[in-house]
Amino acid sequence: MGLSAFEWARSLFVVMAAVLVVFGIGSLLRIASDSDRAGLYTFYAFAMFTEAGLISLCAWWLRKRTKASFFFSILILSLNIFLSIFDQFGLADLLFVLLNVVILIVLIAARREFHHA
Repeated sequence: MGLSAFEWARSLFVVMAAVLVVFGIGSLLRIASDSDRAGLYTFYAFAMFTEAGLISLCAWWLRKRTKASFFFSILILSLNIFLSIFDQFGLADLLFVLLNVVILIVLIAARREFHHA
């Protein structure tokens, strides 16, 4: 038996949080090789760790299957997609936006599991 859309959505949130943590660590490691931009890399790392925390919160809260968790997760994904468009857009940004879009679609497909969301 395969995973339901709900289980896929939660799993993808966990994957995205892990990827963001890895990228955050990568940003911190770049400080050693480019100390002139240490502040920028520190900001990027902080932003990625914060985002990983919000995404982890979504994954954890979604298991309660409430309307609030559903709409909060939709909000976070939508903000990720929208705000990524206004940044310098490269391959990593495209992959991040696509991952967010996939999770958003899967989450919307699972909406019936959220107490009539």
